[in-house]
Amino acid sequence: MKNKFLSLKRAFSSMAMIALLYANANAQQHRKPNIVLIMVDDMGYSDLGCYGSEIQTPNLDRLAAEGTRFKEFYNNSICAPTRASLLTGQYQHKAGVGYFDVDLGLPAYQGYLNKESLTLAEVLKEAGYSTLMAGKWHVGKDSLAWPNQRGFDHFYGFPNALSNYFDIGKYGKAPAVELVRDNKKLQLQPGEYLTNTITDNALGFLDEQHKLNKPFFLYLAFNAPHWPLQALPEDIKKYEGLYDAGWDSLRTARIKKQMKLGIIPGNAQIALRDDSVAVWKNLSYDEKKLWKAKMEVYAAMVDRVDQNVGRLLAKLKELKAEENTLIVFLSDNGAQGGFTKNSNRKPPRNTGPIGTPGSYGYQEQNWAYLSNTPLRDYKNTMHEGGISTPFIAWYPGKIPAGEIKQGTGHIIDLAPTFYALAGYKYPAKYKGHSVNPLPGKNLLPVLEGSGKVVDRGEPLFWERAGNRAVRSGKWKIVSTFPIYRWELFDLEKDKGETTDLAGRFPNVVDQLSAQYFEWAERTGVVDYDKIRRKRK
Repeated sequence: MKNKFLSLKRAFSSMAMIALLYANANAQQHRKPNIVLIMVDDMGYSDLGCYGSEIQTPNLDRLAAEGTRFKEFYNNSICAPTRASLLTGQYQHKAGVGYFDVDLGLPAYQGYLNKESLTLAEVLKEAGYSTLMAGKWHVGKDSLAWPNQRGFDHFYGFPNALSNYFDIGKYGKAPAVELVRDNKKLQLQPGEYLTNTITDNALGFLDEQHKLNKPFFLYLAFNAPHWPLQALPEDIKKYEGLYDAGWDSLRTARIKKQMKLGIIPGNAQIALRDDSVAVWKNLSYDEKKLWKAKMEVYAAMVDRVDQNVGRLLAKLKELKAEENTLIVFLSDNGAQGGFTKNSNRKPPRNTGPIGTPGSYGYQEQNWAYLSNTPLRDYKNTMHEGGISTPFIAWYPGKIPAGEIKQGTGHIIDLAPTFYALAGYKYPAKYKGHSVNPLPGKNLLPVLEGSGKVVDRGEPLFWERAGNRAVRSGKWKIVSTFPIYRWELFDLEKDKGETTDLAGRFPNVVDQLSAQYFEWAERTGVVDYDKIRRKRK
């Protein structure tokens, strides 16, 4: 009898163990995926190896090889407006950041995210996620508008537009690197490099979160390679001599590599040479020496970002989270030419050589011309070089490896994509107030399926500081302040925007223009001449 009892006990124990293992496996199978959103700052379309660059980016290249790239993905052409749309899924005016993170006294231009536009963190927290952020915020200077007040469980970074990368206390009158961790102010310490420290805190947040047994959303917003040009000596050394050939030869090399990779077709219409960019061979020895140094530092800054992406991938593997994590990578705008076109603002004066803690140099238009290969124009314009970003999506077993798709996605599409992935319905109300509906589209049918281009029912629209654009199918109209005349381009044949077809197809211009003004009215866009008066 005793032996029979023991046998039954063992049988029940085995059955319980099997049931527990099955339950754990089933829970793991149906667990909501983690989401990591990585954004870099002022990096051009072609600055990754997997988009044609000579810069060493093996970790991002790995994500591209194991995931999907889009040939076309759009941002809002400049820092704060892009981040407003990225974080809320709204066009930036609807979110309250129509111009920048400055309050111009109008709802669409208040300079911080409004309560009707929910952040990714606010929604995903409701969906059961831990919400983490490290890096640049730039959508609300006041502490009431900081990340912890907009849904993030943890935040380390800086709320404003830019930061030094080193502790620079001994370099003249340069400001200290003022940072925030969960609403408490602190400063970068001697010996720290901000790109590394941002990642240190992000990885620390993941370690803490891992104990909670919840899915996580991590927004990793690097400020690199935004000016000032400051990099670690060991990274700069890797690029010594690489830019001796100059921007003209390297642009040709990048175009050839882009064609080989399949980023652009072999018969692509490349943007015309920018007349304001100096001819490399005409520069003096001393001029070339200075220019080479700038791009060596810029490349080192991009390289260091990639190294930290490698650290993130190692942490995901350590936490056994890599098989259930979506990673999306993009840039907030194109590379910067002319120190923000249409702006008279200049960077502070250097108090040290290029690359050092006292350096305040930036890439400038000559090298930005290379970074935005093969596209036209720069940050803060609505030509393709200003609004285009590399786009990588990686999700093992869900997103096919090695795919390069047309895409034609936009940052407003990320919010509905993440919410669909999380299995959460976007609310109509939140904490007692109405919520702006989402204008973007779910990217999953393109990322996971056979779709090549995002299927949307209306055009994409842009406006910032009087610069405007509309994209509908192959057609794009664009105008650059202060000239309010539409140009028209067929982007299927002319991605470089070399031939204005407005005179040949006036009906297309009229149709897209009418749609633009309808969108502007319902979105809260105000004529830039009025905004300029308020700025003054």
